This record gives sequence, C-alpha cells and structure tokens, in this order.
Amino acid sequence: MHFLDQAKIYLKSGAGGPGAVSFRREKYIEFGGPDGGNGGKGGDVVLEAVPGLNTLIDFRYNQHFKAKRGGHGMGKDRTGAGAEDLVIEVPVGTQVLSEDKEEVLADFTEEGQRVVLLEGGMGGRGNASYKTSTNRAPRQHQPGIPGQEMWVWLRLKLLADVGLVGLPNAGKSTFINAVSNARAKVGDYAFTTLIPKLGVVRHKGREFVLADIPGLIEGAADGAGIGDRFLGHIERCRVLIHLIDISHEDPATAMRIVEKELEAYGAGLEDKPRIVALNKIDLADAELAKGFAAELIEAGAEKVFPVSGATGDGINELLDAVLGYLPSRTSTEQPGTVEAEGEEAPEEQPWSPI
Repeated sequence: MHFLDQAKIYLKSGAGGPGAVSFRREKYIEFGGPDGGNGGKGGDVVLEAVPGLNTLIDFRYNQHFKAKRGGHGMGKDRTGAGAEDLVIEVPVGTQVLSEDKEEVLADFTEEGQRVVLLEGGMGGRGNASYKTSTNRAPRQHQPGIPGQEMWVWLRLKLLADVGLVGLPNAGKSTFINAVSNARAKVGDYAFTTLIPKLGVVRHKGREFVLADIPGLIEGAADGAGIGDRFLGHIERCRVLIHLIDISHEDPATAMRIVEKELEAYGAGLEDKPRIVALNKIDLADAELAKGFAAELIEAGAEKVFPVSGATGDGINELLDAVLGYLPSRTSTEQPGTVEAEGEEAPEEQPWSPI
C-alpha cells in the first residue's frame, strides 16, 4: 500500500428539497385548499476517524465528495425525504485544514470521533405553510437552501508515543526492527527510509508505538534531502529518541544538525524531551564510546545511552528510560503529554560502556 499523508479534496453538502405547490382536488370537497408539503433536508458531510487506516491514498483517486439533496415536497402535505449523510472515513490522526492551510477545522485523535464539517440545506416550505385567513390559496413556495461547499486539505499525523530521529544511516531502521514488530528496509546507504514507519514495542508488560521517520540532513527545513515534511508525524509524541551513529566523524556535530532542524521546524518539537542514544557501539571499543558520550554531554545532552541495534546491547536500559515518559496503561491522556500522573522520569545514572 502506498503511503500518502496529504490530500486536497472538494466537499459539498446536499441542498434542501423544494417545497411543493399543490391543492386538494377530491370529490365532494368544495374548498380543498393548499396541501403542498415541505422539502426534505439535504445530507450533511461527516468525517469519521476509523481504525485500520494509516494512509490517505484513497483520496488521491477520489477527490470530490457531494452529499445528496433532500427530496421534493409533495401533495397531501407530504414532506420530502431527508437525504442520508455522506460519511467520509479518515485515519486516526488526520487533521482537516482550510484551503489556505491557515486554520485547523478538525483534528481526529480518537477512534470513532465524528465531525459534521458541512451541514445540508434545509428543505423549502410548501404552499400549505403559507395559508392564512386572508390568503386562502397561496402559490408561494421555497426552492430549498443550497448546500455548503469548500476545498479542504487532509493532513495525516501518525499517532505515536515515541519518535525516532537522526541523520541518514544512523541505524534507525535496524533499531526499530530490533525493538518492535516493524519490518523496515535496511541498507548501507542514505535514505533507506523514504516514508514513516510505525512499530509496536512491548517491554516489561507495557506497549507503546514507535515512529521512525526519514533521516534529517543539514538544511532539511529549507527542503534539502527529503526535507522536514515528515516531522509532522512526531509532533504528537511524548518523547523523542535521538540516534547518533558512533562511526560518524563528529557525533557532537551530528547531534547539533538534527537539533537545529527540529528547532527550525518548530511546532513544539524543540521543547519535547530527548533521549540521546549513541548507536552502533559494536563497531567501536569502550574507551572510544565513552569519549564520544562525554562530547555529546558537553554539547548539550543530559545523558547518553550506548546501544547497538544490531546486537541488542543497551536496548533494555534505553527502553526503561522511555517508559518513564509514558503514562500507565490505565491513563486516558492523549499523546503529546510529557509526564503522566503518578510517574516520574527515570533517575539519572552515570554513563557506563557495555
């Protein structure tokens, strides 16, 4: 299945049905009078978040959605049938933006959440409703209120508890494959990850969702490399894991590059808690790893976790630290909260090579 996280679509609610002009013409009834019924209500445009979807690819091929109009009013005071609502299913995590992308019209963060985006027009009045003591045979009627229409942007932000960031080739794909049920592509070249990946991590009886996004390079905020468009998928995360390749010529510079791009992107990413992990320690000796960790701490990291996605070294300690930022399973908090009630971040421990 192709991944698509942005789509522009056209929506139009149903118009109200017109009222009827009708008069009773029954045998033996000398003064029948008007009996035209009202028109039916047009269909609403409703968006609903459903489970099982993680892409907007369906909206690439179907971009126009129009609800049906209400039924015509009829004689014998019969009201036209109201049209059914048009329900559009979207993935959980979808945002609906105005055409200029300046306003968030709806934000779907829970399964089953429904939003009436456009209301259908009300049905027009039939001539029976215009009858008065001085107007016994009215011929007025209303055509029905037109439906509403608009272009909107759909933007998908995957719901994950933890986000994985780093330069290309930092070992993010190997890491997410090692700790979760994800099966990300791994290769010895940059940008093996072209679209975000999600994996479910199970650790010490608890579960959380980990999101891996394509690597960031210097100038990503200005469009370099794949750019920063996929950073929106980690905006809702509670904590970020920053993977740094120990084989990089200058790990401290590598950390500063990613931090600079997160700050340039904004949206609160620069303020999210970070867990810095020095990856691929199986490729270096303990003394070198300890020296690089000291440089990272000097560059701004509070603590450095030495890990290896290939061998599994240090992963348990890193996941223990992650759990400290996540709510308990009974919590109803939404992703994006740093600390859950009753939980504290893990106590700082001095770094020690594995």
